[in-house]
Amino acid sequence: MSGDLDLARMRRERHGKVANALEAQGFAAAVLLGQQNIAYALGARAPAADAARAAHRRMVAIVTADGAPAQLYTSFPDGVPAELGAEHVHPALPVEWPEGARQLLDVLPAGPVALDEYTMPLHAALDGREIADATPILSTCKIVKTSDELECIRRAQFINERAMLDIDGRVVPGVRGTELSGVFLRRIFELGATANTVDPIWQVMPSRIDDGPYSVTGDVVFPTPTTRRPFDAGDVIWVDTGIDYEGYASDFGCTFVVGGPEARHHDQAARWREVVDRCLDVLKPGASAGDLVRAASSDGSRRPWLPHLYLAHGIGTNSAEMPLVGTDLGADFDDALVLAPGMVLVFEPVVWDDGHSGFRAEEIVAVTDDGYERLSARDGGPRG
Repeated sequence: MSGDLDLARMRRERHGKVANALEAQGFAAAVLLGQQNIAYALGARAPAADAARAAHRRMVAIVTADGAPAQLYTSFPDGVPAELGAEHVHPALPVEWPEGARQLLDVLPAGPVALDEYTMPLHAALDGREIADATPILSTCKIVKTSDELECIRRAQFINERAMLDIDGRVVPGVRGTELSGVFLRRIFELGATANTVDPIWQVMPSRIDDGPYSVTGDVVFPTPTTRRPFDAGDVIWVDTGIDYEGYASDFGCTFVVGGPEARHHDQAARWREVVDRCLDVLKPGASAGDLVRAASSDGSRRPWLPHLYLAHGIGTNSAEMPLVGTDLGADFDDALVLAPGMVLVFEPVVWDDGHSGFRAEEIVAVTDDGYERLSARDGGPRG
């Protein structure tokens, strides 16, 4: 983790991107309620909270097209970057209630406004205003990363992978997934993680799809929550973890075989490697997501990824964001998505042999001026 990182510069550049996008599309301001969008535009963070509590103590931000400092309403001033200035940080607005929604309306500038999330009182208060969806604006800003953003992702992934080294020797008969979660979570914070964003998944995979869990699509079910079920020798464990470093997510996936992999597990991993390598062979600026989809499927087999997920997804302040490759949006969507330097892709194909379970792993790359750079270090071989 020795790369250059300037967090203040990163925040300035992100805020500038949002302001410029608003001005270019004719908006006076963006009202942001989505916590990851606020983290992107301002660098402000709130503690993680369960869904029942997060909405009542959410941050609200107003970003204006003139590039002036944003206004932030929050219950967590200690999560606000110092450069925003105390005069721009205010007590939280309860926009889940009519009074808070009206107070927000009073401080909005005149003109069209982009909004990323509604509450019902806010919807009523904004009646008559020219409102548009802010999500496409933020997605456009986020899709190409700066060098500082790439370094944050690289550091997050390093911490994630380094913590997983402490797991390697612990996946033995009798251990429980919840025990592995405890070891992993303690280690990521020792290594400098800012937050945990994905509850660690240690899913025991069936040999056959018909063995369950049940799926209305008739396909492999993943992910499911970690349980206290002790692992048995020969269990195939699909792993998924994600942690944050300075607001940026990582994504780690691998396959453990309790008691150690056999020849068929190595064969599945090699086939997974072939899929990813075919994608990397065509990955460069100007290539489309459709090119990646066709490369992954070029051996004539079924699409080698879970249909309810994707072949690859972006990552940044969200654990999954644009670009999204191989979704159910179809070939036209994939062909219209053209790769550019600074985009980040997390490849997560799967290999499944019904009757013999399957293999999954994840690999993160950033598109460069002439190809790609790996942001993840661990290979995709089976573990155990």
